[in-house]
Amino acid sequence: MSVAIVTGASRGLGRALAGELAARGWDLVLSARGAAALEEAAAGLEGGEGVRAVAVAGDVSSAAHRAALVAAARGLGGLDLLVNNAGVLGAEPLVPLALQPAAGLREAFEVNVLGPLGLVQEALPLLRASSAGAGAVLNISSDAAVVPYATWGAYGATKAAVDLMSAVLAVEEPELRVWWADPGSMRTRMMAAAEPGEDLAGLPAPEEVAPVLLRLHALDLPSGRYTAEGLAGYPAGGGTRR
Repeated sequence: MSVAIVTGASRGLGRALAGELAARGWDLVLSARGAAALEEAAAGLEGGEGVRAVAVAGDVSSAAHRAALVAAARGLGGLDLLVNNAGVLGAEPLVPLALQPAAGLREAFEVNVLGPLGLVQEALPLLRASSAGAGAVLNISSDAAVVPYATWGAYGATKAAVDLMSAVLAVEEPELRVWWADPGSMRTRMMAAAEPGEDLAGLPAPEEVAPVLLRLHALDLPSGRYTAEGLAGYPAGGGTRR
């Protein structure tokens, strides 16, 4: 049975990705700050096709929490896919750089950049030994990493850092698959918090985007930067790796 760690899994895209993986028969280690919501998400995923879902509440900026996630994966038999999805905006709602609070920027880099890097470092031995032949890392990026949108400077800076970090990891760990993927704008609580005046009704739900992003793994695409819009043109693929 394949095993994945998914951070930010209590709601939004993280929960949708976990649900899609569970439907494909994956065992899961789920992370989020809110214990109650995370336990609820895990309970909703367990049982189908013998899926095991372990909830480990905590903050990815904590080294102890990252170690607990990897230990939980080891307990399930190893690790085949690490999904770094957890993130914070740095300010809610978003503000121009002239008004960006230093504390918010610091938290955004701790959670969005140092957290994923630390989790990759902790998980590398298991990823290198993946039963699938080559472990994979999926880092969730953003259009704001490459386009200078007003008020998105702080958050975009963290995602630009993740993009470059991912590209370097792909060079340094050529046996792994490393993807950094932009899911596009979605109808999520984070998006509503970022721009509370925007009408999100026309945006896709995370449940629509998750299976598109997982084409990266289903089709064993090479390491690189992808967008959900671009991946929509690939065949759906699918299937469970065991």
